[in-house]
Amino acid sequence: MEFLLILTIAVSLSMDTFSLALAYGTNEIPKKSRYVLSMTVGLFHFFMPIIGLCLGSYILNLIKIDPGIIVGLILIFIGFQMTFEDNGAENDINKFKIIDYLLFAFAVSIDSFSVGLTLNTISKNYLFSFVSFAICSFIFTLLGLSIGNKVKKSLGKIATSIGGVILIIIGLTYII
Repeated sequence: MEFLLILTIAVSLSMDTFSLALAYGTNEIPKKSRYVLSMTVGLFHFFMPIIGLCLGSYILNLIKIDPGIIVGLILIFIGFQMTFEDNGAENDINKFKIIDYLLFAFAVSIDSFSVGLTLNTISKNYLFSFVSFAICSFIFTLLGLSIGNKVKKSLGKIATSIGGVILIIIGLTYII
């Protein structure tokens, strides 16, 4: 039963990752970069619950800001970048910087940090939990980015703007 519970949590943590990757994927991210971003998200989903488990209470007492606000601001920032910085120019591989990937991975991994806070009440099989979170988020991110890329090819440049607006809306919902 614990096995199914951990897998259910891993999939639910990855669902928002999928939807955000779908919107972000409209940037027409090259295939290699999709894998790099997906691995980065997977690594964040592996380490964020560890940090939550080990240091969560201490960090939350230091930072008196709701994590949802942080996530919301990051998503709004990424959404504005996608919507307004393209200026009709063709995307190039150099446009995607490591900081963009790290911000995206951090934003979609905040919820796994909060799961780490309470993981010891759910399971003592930490390694299985962390690996499950990482694998599921990797798969869902890659799937979302790939589908977003296909949407971009179908809809053209407007897909990136739509994806950016969606990220802004999702970011606002995190804040509100």
